[in-house]
Amino acid sequence: MQQPDPSLFNEDLAPVPLGRRTWGIYSYASLWVAMSVCIPTYMLASALIASGMNWWQAIGTISLGNLIVLIPMLLNAHAGTKYGIPFPVFVRASFGVKGANLPAVLRALVACGWFGIQTWIGGQAIQSMLVVALPAWAALPGSIWICFFAFWLLNMFVIWRGIETIRFLEGVGAPLMLLVGIALLFWITGKAGGFGPVLHSPGKLNTFGAFFPVFIPSLTGMVGFWSTVALNIPDFTRYAKSQKAQAVGQAIGLPLAMTLYSFIGVAVTSASVVLFGEAIWDPVALIGRFHEPLLALIALIAILIATLNTNVAANVVSPSNDFSNLNPKLISFRTGGMITGVAGIVIMPWKLMSDYGSYVFGWLVGYSGLLGPIAGIMIADYFVVRKSVLRVDDLYRRGGAYEYSGGINWQAVFSLFAGIAVALVGLVVDALHPLYSYAWFVGFAVSGGCYVLLMRKKS
Repeated sequence: MQQPDPSLFNEDLAPVPLGRRTWGIYSYASLWVAMSVCIPTYMLASALIASGMNWWQAIGTISLGNLIVLIPMLLNAHAGTKYGIPFPVFVRASFGVKGANLPAVLRALVACGWFGIQTWIGGQAIQSMLVVALPAWAALPGSIWICFFAFWLLNMFVIWRGIETIRFLEGVGAPLMLLVGIALLFWITGKAGGFGPVLHSPGKLNTFGAFFPVFIPSLTGMVGFWSTVALNIPDFTRYAKSQKAQAVGQAIGLPLAMTLYSFIGVAVTSASVVLFGEAIWDPVALIGRFHEPLLALIALIAILIATLNTNVAANVVSPSNDFSNLNPKLISFRTGGMITGVAGIVIMPWKLMSDYGSYVFGWLVGYSGLLGPIAGIMIADYFVVRKSVLRVDDLYRRGGAYEYSGGINWQAVFSLFAGIAVALVGLVVDALHPLYSYAWFVGFAVSGGCYVLLMRKKS
């Protein structure tokens, strides 16, 4: 490699040498199991039951959504495996060595939102634990806010001390959540009379006219759920032994893990309809209805530990690095983490999680309209414009093939905002609201198509 520019290179961003590419099929399959087994996955499934779907409609929607998002996942994964480069470097090819900060920050802001959501879930778990142990706690004014900010401060403490402080929890979060999910499944289905009554619980969307308007934005939400990782999947596939290893491992792990753990959410929420006459989509709220205090406490503690582990690992490291990358001299990893924490509050996660509609149709569909256009540009640039050929040295230096205009490819920037505008215009123009229901798909197609046309015209 030629001498890289210090502002564009460090050891973490450097291409992974062939000798260190050791991840095989099992590595990627197990990675997706670890990432899929979490509270947001459960709530993704339970939200569809709460929206009126029956169990097979919900599972079918989730499975189809994950098969669709697997396509851009595998396409963007190709460059990581071929060249050993991470997402922040790969995206320089399309946006420019400086312009790459734009998609990186957009992705970081979505991660900040997920940080806030996970923190709110953790705060709810603390609240439920205290109510189980000290029933009088529920009457204390503002008790939920005390719990929320207590968990937020715990996350900030971990960030300040560094990720090493919870390294011992890595690998524990997913098994804990899997055990809690299975225990919750058998406990509540037993109370409801077994799987028969649960799976025969009728939905409310029994005609095509009733089902389709809910299905389309729900499907977009399912795609949006993993649209963040569909962008930064090169961060993982740069360690792959081969294209076959990462592709087969992901094709096995993502749809299977999501479908299986989603089934737990679907079945448990369906059972809550049988038991309580309403779909309780929030597992923390459902556990709060347990009449076995010890069981409830154990389950809530497991949720708390798993949520802390997932939050710091999945929702802090990436945005902290993205913010730090904007100005490494002024913004350290710690400072980036503090920015992430504050942004997680500003986004008001309690509103995003106030009901299933806000979670799926507001949060998931909304941010998919930001990330779909980025995926469209990256894939169009790599496969259509460049035919999967990159000049790796130029990704790390100024004045090379990816310098464009002052380090920014304005064709990519224009295409990005064009896709976002078309995807989200339905939020302000009622007649165009169907575009919002397809936000990820619309943004992907508009930005990708626009980028190819502009780049061909430029050349």
